[in-house]
Order: sequence, then structure tokens, then C-alpha cells
Amino acid sequence: MTSFEKNFHQEMVSQLHSFAALGDAARLKALLSHSPSIINATAGNGWTALMYAARNGHFDVVQILLEGGCDRSIVNKSRQTALDIAKFWGYKHIADLLANAKRGQKPYFLPAEVKEYSNYFSMTLLDRRSDKRIDSKWLSKKQSHPSTVYIVFSDLSPLVTLSEGAEKSQQPEIRLRRLHYKDVEQWVSQNEVILIFLGVDLQLHLNLLAAHNEKVLQDDDEDGLIAWFALSINPTSAERFKQKHEDCYFLHPPMPALLQLAENEAGVVAQARSVLAWHSRYRFCPTCGSATKIEEGGYKKTCIKEDCPSLQGVHNTSYPRVDPVVIMQVIHPDGNHCLLGRQKRFPPGMFSCLAGFVEPGETIEDAVRREVEEEAGVKVGHVQYVSCQPWPMPSSLMIGCLAVAVSTEIRVDKNEIEDARWFTREQVMDVLIKGNQRSFFVPPSRAIAHQLIKHWIGMNANL
Repeated sequence: MTSFEKNFHQEMVSQLHSFAALGDAARLKALLSHSPSIINATAGNGWTALMYAARNGHFDVVQILLEGGCDRSIVNKSRQTALDIAKFWGYKHIADLLANAKRGQKPYFLPAEVKEYSNYFSMTLLDRRSDKRIDSKWLSKKQSHPSTVYIVFSDLSPLVTLSEGAEKSQQPEIRLRRLHYKDVEQWVSQNEVILIFLGVDLQLHLNLLAAHNEKVLQDDDEDGLIAWFALSINPTSAERFKQKHEDCYFLHPPMPALLQLAENEAGVVAQARSVLAWHSRYRFCPTCGSATKIEEGGYKKTCIKEDCPSLQGVHNTSYPRVDPVVIMQVIHPDGNHCLLGRQKRFPPGMFSCLAGFVEPGETIEDAVRREVEEEAGVKVGHVQYVSCQPWPMPSSLMIGCLAVAVSTEIRVDKNEIEDARWFTREQVMDVLIKGNQRSFFVPPSRAIAHQLIKHWIGMNANL
């Protein structure tokens, strides 16, 4: 190497180290694109570009250097690696990135264990008793039993009523209108209605039952189970029904109206609405197009065509479907920012967790990584499950996760979402705790997005 070539090489290395120390990611990338061989070059003190970036807390530059193949094992004349330097200067998020060879390893700020959460729509009054769905005699007997509870739907909206609060000063509560066979007898036998067995109520005390109707006590079945059914009627019947029950109405539109229900009743509605939605969307056999008949208490549709392939073996087209959706609280590598986005349909000012459907053959973790990168251009490493929430719009299961970013630059796909931003912990706490919604706000507490954001705020209060 000539003296000119040697001086030119040293100048490029000096520029690389300077760009890394200053955090100039754009110029560093441009330099490496022309001279990738200098990525591990050392200065007189043995320092590399990776060490300078780690020393000054430039996460994006560290990420670029690692993606370019920078050697993390090099030591300087003080016998320090880039990891040692990051730890010494307190850049824990950079230390995590340097320490974890695999993208799925757990960052320092995530809790060791995640406690089990119960989200809205996940609590219920009922034991589903799926074993009873195939007992046609038991179902038939329960349908006409005077203790059986019916909840009525029209166009997937439940029939509700207003009940007075425990105290006169409280607002009236929206409650499911619980009916009995005598109230729905004329509709149960009609061909166009759909009847779903929801389960049994094991918590109803006999003294309350006796106070309601003494005859029920005398004639009650020997098993003592109180069955619940969901009944779906057409709009014409719904109008007649409202005229007969003037204190009731059908709760509409579903969002945000369903979020007004008591938590244990919301779980019953989520179950019923999802199954009824399946019946409304799959009126014919998906395999051959023939008509179907309802079996197993409303949880199975059987094709009436004798030679239909769906009658051979077990087919998921014959049973209600659930659509898995990942929803993720994306955490900045420093642990002190979170990524929130907004869709055009959101109310002005609302930001929420990113979310998307799981694709066939895809894991939850990969779905999280794919959706975040597609929507916001941010790469994700470690993914940790937190909790889930049935979401009957019409039949999704929201799978809530924490996702730790390994890049920070946002590139919004306008076809997916309208905007995405990093918010500081203080900004989010200002919204959640102080109720300050001047700059932005998040979904209500009964949405899993709210609970994921709240979980992040609470899990590391010292950060």
C-alpha cells in the first residue's frame, strides 16, 4: 500500500469513527456502502466505530453496524468490547442489542413473569357445558323449562334494559334483558330464527329462584342446571318484540355500545354474538354450496347433501370460526418510549397499539414482527405474550403482546395506517393517569389496547 493509499484509508476510517461518535447514520451508511471493508477498522487506541457509537448512545448507528457485520468481539487497548463500553456508560438498551445474538432474546426491562389478566369480553356468567350440546333430549327439555334464560338478538344486537344503580345518585345500568320460555315461545318454533345453547348458570341461588317462581322449585330438573340460550330474530319480529317489551331496546351500534355492558354479561354477549355472526355469514355449505342444518346446540352446521366431502372426517368449515389477531405494545429499545399508531377511522386524536390478523402458517411472534414492520417500518426482536381478549366484531381473538423494537426509524405505510409515533412514558402517563387528552388519547379501559399500554406503564415504574 502506497503512502497515499495508506493516508486515504486512515482518513476514511477517521471519518467512519467520527460519524459513529456523532450518530450521523446517513453519512455512515453512505461511507460503508462504498468501503464496507473498513467496518471493523480500529483507531490508535484500538477503538472501532461500534465502540464509538456505543460510547455515545447512538442506537441506530449500532444497529446499522451490526447489520453490516461488525465484529462485537474486538477489544480495545483497555481490554474493553463495545458491550463493556455500553454497560459502563449506562446505555442498557444498546447493551441488550450487543449482548443478544438472536433477535428473540429478552431485553432487561421486561418482567420475568407476566401475571394472568382478565380483559373485558373474557368474563362470563356461564359454564359452557359443551358436553350438553350433543344431548338433544336434554336441550329440548331445557328449551321449554320455565327456569331457562333467553337473551334475544336482532341483527347481532342484544336486547337490553336499563336498571337502576345501587344508589339513587348512580346512572342507570345497561343490562341484558333476561327472558324465559313464556316470553319467547311464539318465536322459538319459527323456522327463520337461530337458537344457540350458551351454557348453564351454576351461581343462581335457589332462594332467588323460589322468590321468582315457586313452581320452578317444584318442577326443576334433577340436575339443577339453569340453561341459557341466545335467540336471533329478524327485524320485523324485533319491532313486534319491542312493542311487547316497552322497557327494552336493541343495543346498537355495536361499538362503542357493547362496552357499556356489565363485564360478566359482556362475556355472554361475546360468545353469543360471535356464533350468531357465523350463522349469518355461512348460510350454505362452504364445500359444495348446498343447504345446511344446525346441530349441537348451534355449534355445528351439517350439509344436507349426502355425498358432500364435509360429511367425511372433521372439517373446520362445519364449526364456528375464530380469527386470531395480534395486537402489540411496541417498546423502544431504551424501554422509555412506546410506538402507537392511528387509523383513519379513529376519532381525531386517538392513538392505539398496532394490530393485524395472523396469517395461515404463521406464529404469533412472526405475525407481530411482520405487522409492525409492514405498518410502521420498525423492526421487532423479542415478543412476549401478555393476555388476550375475545372481540365479537364479529369473531376475533385479540392476542396481546409486548414487542421490543430493534430499530427506531418510522416509515408509515399509508395504505395500512394514517400515522405512527414514539411517545414517551411521561406523555402516556399524562393521558392515562392525569386524564390530559389535549395532545392525544388512547382507547377506553375496556379495550385490550388500553390494558397493554397500562401494563407497560406499570411494569417498570423505576424507568
